[in-house]
Amino acid sequence: MAGLSEIRMQVMWNRLISVVEEQALTLLRTAFSTSVREAGDLSAGVFTPDGPMLAQAVTGTPGHVNTMAEAVLHFLAEIPREEMFEGDCYVTNDPWKGTGHLHDITMVAPSFKDGQLVAFFACTAHVVDVGGRGFGADGKSVFEEGLLIPIMRFADRGTVNRDLINILRNNVREPNQVVGDFYSLSACNEVGHRRLIDMMAETQMDTLDDLAEFIFDRSRTATLERIAALPKGMWQNEMMVDGYDVPVKLVATLSVNEDEVTVDFTGTDGVSKWGINCPMIYSKAYACYAVKCVVAPDIPNNSASLAPFTVTSPVNILNAERPAPVSLRHVMGHMVPDLVLGTLAKALPGQIMAEGAAALWNIHISARPEAGKDGRRSEVLMFNSGGTGARPELDGLGATAFPSGVHTMPIEATEHTGPIVVWRKELRPDSGGAGRMRGGLGQVIEIAPAEGHEFDFSAMFDRVNHPAHGRDGGADGAPGVVELDDGTKLRPKGWQHVPAGNRLILKAPGGGGFGPENERSEEARAEDQLKGYVTKETSE
Repeated sequence: MAGLSEIRMQVMWNRLISVVEEQALTLLRTAFSTSVREAGDLSAGVFTPDGPMLAQAVTGTPGHVNTMAEAVLHFLAEIPREEMFEGDCYVTNDPWKGTGHLHDITMVAPSFKDGQLVAFFACTAHVVDVGGRGFGADGKSVFEEGLLIPIMRFADRGTVNRDLINILRNNVREPNQVVGDFYSLSACNEVGHRRLIDMMAETQMDTLDDLAEFIFDRSRTATLERIAALPKGMWQNEMMVDGYDVPVKLVATLSVNEDEVTVDFTGTDGVSKWGINCPMIYSKAYACYAVKCVVAPDIPNNSASLAPFTVTSPVNILNAERPAPVSLRHVMGHMVPDLVLGTLAKALPGQIMAEGAAALWNIHISARPEAGKDGRRSEVLMFNSGGTGARPELDGLGATAFPSGVHTMPIEATEHTGPIVVWRKELRPDSGGAGRMRGGLGQVIEIAPAEGHEFDFSAMFDRVNHPAHGRDGGADGAPGVVELDDGTKLRPKGWQHVPAGNRLILKAPGGGGFGPENERSEEARAEDQLKGYVTKETSE
């Protein structure tokens, strides 16, 4: 019977994954913002009644999923169990209790069966605007960066909080998109709840207790076995990144013992006065992700499999305390996996990929008509990616979002949201670092205001002055470039202007190479030239 019981539990586990996948797909299908609908900048998951994450949707980003795993516990600390009712839905965008900055909205909803609390569903998505200065690094405190929603009720026993909706509509630049996304998030949790109750009724389950014990026990045991097989010791890695106005040093120390992996950020530069700081909840999410990618990539991501990974830090740019500005927390946060992988490369020589572009090359555009001309105003958010680092046995991936995992938005969808024209979006030849395995290529994006319009844009770029390093003899990737079509160089971060008649040109950075270049095969070199990844002049 024990074997049969385990088979049944495995079937239930697969059913649970289908539940959270449908939960996430509901958000994708109903979201208003292109960052959610087209790029998949979201997360969804189911949690036990006491808060630990039971299962996550495959659709979504590590930064959202792993922060959400901790965020739900903050909701439970704020809202007493006796004040939770069927039809409730709770919300926050508090950077220190949610997912790191104000643009991410996290919603949590209790799931009741026959009057008994059996689970929580949670989801997160990035909305196009939260007021304030807009999505950018120019703020000097979180108070400038937009509207902060403390943990509160979005819906009380099925009735939406109209006061909250009214506050939103009067504080954001795109009220229909933002309010629409709030309802999409709520619907996402509701679909998860309905599918879970259907599953439990069909299988005659009154609680998820036995299934949770099965999932957590197997996940914890498997993760500890992987950790036990690692070399034991301590390794340190440093990385320089662009920062806002001065370079920033990031430092990580990895410690491995029999049953725990610890990452510590002591030595990292202090809190910045600009909005590139990262709350610990987000730094921790990506540090755990990096370790898990190497140690236990095939083990389900839940509270039990994450528990053996500990992340610590004094107050610094990766552990910024309230009220530090944190709007672009993703830039530093996306650098954390490369930083941590650098420590693992010392622990596991020859097995870890080279550095990549890491941080997304997001651009937020605020378009408007030229003075005296008719037209429309619009806020446009566009995600772009550089190349990933080369792997020990494979080339890096071109224009791929690692570690975030978001999709590229189709140009047609982006142009539809505002008066802009994307004239070019293509791979950038010669941008991948040379090596036995070539780094992934960046891309070139050329954007102009539509006729009769101009725009300001928020630059959120890195690896312009500090390119991705190669590994084990591989060459660095090409640095990024931000400029106008007339050759004017622009800053990699901060709000800037593109006048009518000009085009903004972004050249996203490439990933570092792996291994000595002279070890690359002639077949691979010929294929690089044939596909245009490397020009003949560069090859020669």
